[in-house]
This record gives sequence, structure tokens and C-alpha cells, in this order.
Amino acid sequence: MENNFLNKVDASGIVAIDLLDLKPIEKIAVLDIKDYLFMGLIVKEKEFRESVSAIDFTKFKDKIVAVICSADAILPPWIFMLIAEKIFAYTENIYFDNPEKVLENIWLDNLKTADLTFYKDKKVVVRARAEITPALYLSATLFLKPLVKTLMYGEIGMPKVIFKN
Repeated sequence: MENNFLNKVDASGIVAIDLLDLKPIEKIAVLDIKDYLFMGLIVKEKEFRESVSAIDFTKFKDKIVAVICSADAILPPWIFMLIAEKIFAYTENIYFDNPEKVLENIWLDNLKTADLTFYKDKKVVVRARAEITPALYLSATLFLKPLVKTLMYGEIGMPKVIFKN
């Protein structure tokens, strides 16, 4: 007796896009400006320049650098220029933001530059993932909407339809 099972997922013609595939693989290193301030709060130009010059910037080689200030200090803009100038030889990827936000911004850049033509005129489901931020889902929708026939969220077997053209 022959049983022929119909795979409804394959028959549906739905393809999935997993935004985790676009997640940056580079390491993000943190440079906390607070560590180079007088008493952790005040910029004294001479001392600040000396302390920044003493930083071993080789530890940032080939990494993305998230510059933060964990202290509630008033920081003059020139200090960011000084840090950028010192670190430039080791990395061009430097941001003033927390590491999570830096990761999200690079991830968004990866999404913006991704070749999504494969999804043109197809039924597409954006896979549900806990690590994906609302900003990524928002951007994915904006980039896929002009291309796809149907956009869905979730898993191929039980998607939530977002829109149909």
C-alpha cells in the first residue's frame, strides 16, 4: 500500500528570510571615556590627552568600537575627535553608542545593503527570532514590501500575514 503525503509547506511556495543571517560577525569592543577623566567626571585637557595617549589601541584591531561614557559627565566635542584620530589606525568602525545599539545599527546596514532580489514576486515569511529588534523588523518590512507578493511573519507552517499585493 503506497502512502503519498502532500507537503503543504513545499506546495505553498513560501520562502523564508532569516534576519539572523545578516547579523554582523565582527566583535564589538567598548571604550569607556569615564576611565580617562579626572575623578571619572571631569575633562582636564592635559591629563586627558596623556591618558588617551597611554591607551593600547592594538586591542581594538579589526574590531568595531563602541565609545561610551558611563559617567554623567559633560564632554567637549573635541575629545571624540581625539579618540577617533588615535584609534583610526586600528579600526575605521567607531561609534558613540552602547554596544547593543551599535550591533543593531550595523545589522540594519547589512539589511540595507543585502541583495533581496531573490524574494521578488514571492510569498515571503520573515522568521520569528527573539534576538531581532523591532527596528530590524520595521526595516525588513520597508525593504521587502516593494519586492514581494506576500509578506508574512513567523514560521512557514503557521505564518501571520502582514500584507498581500
